[in-house]
Amino acid sequence: MAKSSADDEELKRLSQAAIEATKQSIVMSIRVAKSRGIWGKSGRLGRGHMASPRVLALSSKSKGQSTKAFLHVLKYSSGGVLEPAKLYKLKHLTKVEVLTSDPSGCTFMLGFDNLRSQSVAPPQWTMRNIYDRNRLLLCILNICKEMLGHLPKVVGIDVVEMALWAKENTPAVTNYANSQDRQVASMVTEDDLKVTVERDLVSQAEEEDMEALLGTYVMGIGEAEAFSERLKRELLALEAANVHAILETDPLIEEIVHGLESASICVDDMDEWLGIFNVKLRHMREDIASIETRNNKLEMQSVNNKSLIQELDKLLERLRVPSQYAACLTGGSFDEARMIQNVEACEWLTGALRGLEVPNLDPSYANIRAVKEKRIELEKLKTTFVRRASEFLMKYFASLVDFMITDKSYFSQRGQLKRPDHADLRYKCRTYARLLQHLKNLDKNCLGPLRKAYCSSLNLLLRREAREFANELRASTKASKNPTVWLEASSGSSSANNADTSTVSDAYSKMLTIFIPLLVDESSFFAHFMCFEVPALVPPGGPASNKKAANDDVDDLGIMEIDDNDVKPVKNSVELGTLNESLQELLTGIQEDFYAVVDWAYKIDPLRCISMHGITERYLSGQKADAAGFVRLLLDDLESRISMQFNRFVDEACHQIERNERNVRQMGVLSYIPRFATLATRMEQYIQGQSRDLVDQAYTKFVNIMFATLEKIAQADPKYADIVLLENYAAFQNSLYDLANVVPTLAKFYHQASESYEQACTRHINVIIYFQFEKLFQFHRKIEDLMYTIPPEEIPFQLGLSKMELRKMLKSSLSGVDKSVASMYRKLQKFLTSEELLPSLWDKCKKEFLDKYESFAQMVGKIYPNETIPAVSEMKDLLASM
Repeated sequence: MAKSSADDEELKRLSQAAIEATKQSIVMSIRVAKSRGIWGKSGRLGRGHMASPRVLALSSKSKGQSTKAFLHVLKYSSGGVLEPAKLYKLKHLTKVEVLTSDPSGCTFMLGFDNLRSQSVAPPQWTMRNIYDRNRLLLCILNICKEMLGHLPKVVGIDVVEMALWAKENTPAVTNYANSQDRQVASMVTEDDLKVTVERDLVSQAEEEDMEALLGTYVMGIGEAEAFSERLKRELLALEAANVHAILETDPLIEEIVHGLESASICVDDMDEWLGIFNVKLRHMREDIASIETRNNKLEMQSVNNKSLIQELDKLLERLRVPSQYAACLTGGSFDEARMIQNVEACEWLTGALRGLEVPNLDPSYANIRAVKEKRIELEKLKTTFVRRASEFLMKYFASLVDFMITDKSYFSQRGQLKRPDHADLRYKCRTYARLLQHLKNLDKNCLGPLRKAYCSSLNLLLRREAREFANELRASTKASKNPTVWLEASSGSSSANNADTSTVSDAYSKMLTIFIPLLVDESSFFAHFMCFEVPALVPPGGPASNKKAANDDVDDLGIMEIDDNDVKPVKNSVELGTLNESLQELLTGIQEDFYAVVDWAYKIDPLRCISMHGITERYLSGQKADAAGFVRLLLDDLESRISMQFNRFVDEACHQIERNERNVRQMGVLSYIPRFATLATRMEQYIQGQSRDLVDQAYTKFVNIMFATLEKIAQADPKYADIVLLENYAAFQNSLYDLANVVPTLAKFYHQASESYEQACTRHINVIIYFQFEKLFQFHRKIEDLMYTIPPEEIPFQLGLSKMELRKMLKSSLSGVDKSVASMYRKLQKFLTSEELLPSLWDKCKKEFLDKYESFAQMVGKIYPNETIPAVSEMKDLLASM
């Protein structure tokens, strides 16, 4: 047999080193294999339960008179060094079980009573052989008996087998005893070991019986099997002797049998009685079950009846019409003092109708006859109330407006402009705002006639207010009438056009300032009062909203005031379309009074259309809300009307310009050139806001007509065409110089006139130069033409271009050059009507002549190198001296 690991001193030393920190002494250490299992089950190894090498070390620690014993489980680290893995106290050891599932008998489990969870499978320890197992278990049992004073329960081990093993392996078994403060290991004898094992593994009574039994035999026990067979034979002999003794006691047996028969009769009687009782109890149970079933049914029926009564009470409560609401809905008054009762009745009627609808009512009740009849009754109440309320409101709106129209103090009068004030009207209407909201909830179709009635009534009031205000505004505005003829040749001085007409545009601005916010407020009030689901009409920062911020008496009415709830505006295109149609009915016809003011202002001063256009554009840019669409349409129409009137003025002015070409002959600066500068200056003074485009369009039309007419007049007499053009283009530039620096459109035409002026100057100067020096520059032109076809050295041999011809031409052209230059100056001066242009034109003429002469001199020097002509410097000095 291989050497046991329990005798391995190196293993013992390593184990002692592993628990050095505990100050315990190793009694035994032995190698084992650890696996996992449960009590009473097979210890098969599966996945996750592979056996792991471990070392079990028994140790002890003395403390005074007491000694503690421990069981250490040591495992191998990655470096092969033993380290503690688990520690058990042997005082908690309650069970030692050798697994029968292991045929070798080498696997056992140790049970401890202090494990935290008994449901966790305890570890299984497998030894190399039976020898190592018995040696470890005997050591554990001896330590428990000697040191701790008790033995654990042993399962799966034959005590006799252990005793025989201990006897056969006496020299190799170590007895461990505790000697005061240290532990001493000594080898025990066979008799001592037998007594120790028997004392540890059997009780005192069993020990005495075994000693008495063994004492009857003088022969020794050779082998365990022979001893076991002998024990079995002796046991059979004892059992046979016991049966014989029993048979000898026959009287006693008969007495016992008689007693048993009597007891059997009593038992049969009792069984019969129990059967009778069982039948009666079964009948009683059936009766009790029947009673319980009926009680359960009655209880359930009672609960159902209570629930049904509650549901019927609720349904009847829904179906009941309170008398006060019925009286209010069918014949109550709509006076202001009764509005709270009317609103409460509407709220109840709305809730009652909704309560009889399927989502709010159980579908099983919907087809009940009482529910149908009650729904019909409520519909009749609704129809009656809606009809009565609609008739009252229509009459009420008409009466309010009629009262205001008959009172002249509400309107502008002679000498007094009256701002329209609808605060009282809106206050009275607001009394019925909640009623209108409930009417909409009850019947949306009823709002159509109400809206029409309100629009037709209020339209009469608005048109009357606008008409009276516009008439008084025109009557109270004092302004001098300016003539509409600005650019006609036959018109007199333009000083009459300088009259101040700012009061005209101020009057128009006042008209818009008063009525545009009023119309926007009326549109907003109408939209919310008549329950349109639209956004807010007045955008923040607009003119109307600014006016509202400045005036505390402006009344406003929103959805929140109608139903006291946060209702978010829903942008609905259908609602907006309906609203705009209603607003058109509300405000239609009022534009005529605005048109009248525009036409009146145009007759006084057409140029005031520019400032009125800017004022209108400013108000138009402030109206961004979709629901104020008709107010935007009104402003758009006003802007179009103003633009039409201004374009009418522009067209008439253009016709005045075109009439200039009918004159027979015109010299000098045309009359419309300086008058256009005056007109443009005046127009620039009237520009406000977005009217720049309107004025620029007028400038473009004016200047295009002016330039086209100027070209036609100039072409009427070709001899003086360039003089007319250059004088008028120069006058155009001089008169518009300051405006062209600040107005981009005029700057563009200024540059166009400058280019045309330069072209006309060049043409006129060339005519004068060629008139005085025709032969000289004709000779020059002939040579230039020939230079394209023949070499320069062959030109002197051409007909008419010989050196003799050159000398003759120079003698005739330059012999009296000073007189020719003076004649050229006189000719230039003769046809000019604008003397201020002469110096600049003469400078241009001299420069042009010198350029041409210098070119001629260079050409002569190239083709006729030996010929002499007056030098360019001499000619320059001559021109400078004149």
